Amino acid sequence: MSRPQSLLLLSGTLLLLCLFALSLATGAGEYGPRALLGYLSGDPALRQDPQFTMILHTLRLPRTLCALLVGVCVALSATLLQSATRNPLAEPGLLGVNAGAVLALVVGITWFGVESAYGYLLWSGLGALLANLIVLALGLMLGGATPLKLILVGVALSATFGGLANYLLLSNLVVLEQFRFWNLGSLAASSLDAIGHVTPFVVLALLLSLLLCRPLTLLQMGDQQARALGIHPALIRVGVLLASTLFIACAIAIAGPIAFVGFLAAYCARQVEPVKLAVQIRFSALFGVLFLLLADLLARVLIRPFEMPSGILLALIGAPTLIVVVQRGGFRSLLAVK
Repeated sequence: MSRPQSLLLLSGTLLLLCLFALSLATGAGEYGPRALLGYLSGDPALRQDPQFTMILHTLRLPRTLCALLVGVCVALSATLLQSATRNPLAEPGLLGVNAGAVLALVVGITWFGVESAYGYLLWSGLGALLANLIVLALGLMLGGATPLKLILVGVALSATFGGLANYLLLSNLVVLEQFRFWNLGSLAASSLDAIGHVTPFVVLALLLSLLLCRPLTLLQMGDQQARALGIHPALIRVGVLLASTLFIACAIAIAGPIAFVGFLAAYCARQVEPVKLAVQIRFSALFGVLFLLLADLLARVLIRPFEMPSGILLALIGAPTLIVVVQRGGFRSLLAVK
């Protein structure tokens, strides 16, 4: 890692710490930064205040930790998918992976009465696995195709999965009411128990991602060159499939389908380091957490005393950014076969 990259990583980490503290000091109730500082410094009045303790430990801390976990998951999933498909626009939300996970979860809730965190994780994982299989299979079938064609396939998958999920939801109004706010992508319902359930799977996916860094970097030169260097492309793509599925399943199980943050984080990381995947992963995780924490903070304060789902804010930022990226790359370059 170069010196400018190290300085950027340090600056981003310091900004992350500031946003983390601000997240703990913002939200429901009248307790702000001064109350948080007093609590952390051992103020007996605040330490014994049951309302502030409840707000901090039940509402603000879980959603802050959830933002950290989900930001890392969606960012690294996008980075891995972009490397495996050699598609700079690949992102779980754009490729239909989120929609597949949501459809499977709706099936689990509607027909099998799923309510636990592990149940959410299992069913969203099955849906993400199915969608990832379809995306990677189409990526291999359209090996000479361009990023835009794969994105169009993702749009079609999202529409199909979304239509099926809506059909099931409209047939069960109780499930629809339970599912409606969560489906927009929000950290408001986070809990420490749910975070504890998914954390081991996130760690497993993270370790797998680190193991895939070197072979995925070599895979960018093409399958034939990778094989000549002792890399097995099919095995590497299976590893990407597993890691990406775990990441998305964990994120959707605790926060719902949050789109665009993965694309934004992976794109920014690639601007910092276009070649070395190990460095990209560090910056992608950092940017993912920063974007999601900032969006969650804005979601709490923009329409007080109500709250806006974070997914809506990220869509308002991510969609124009995607258009700008496409324009900068040139629409013809996205259509042209490599």
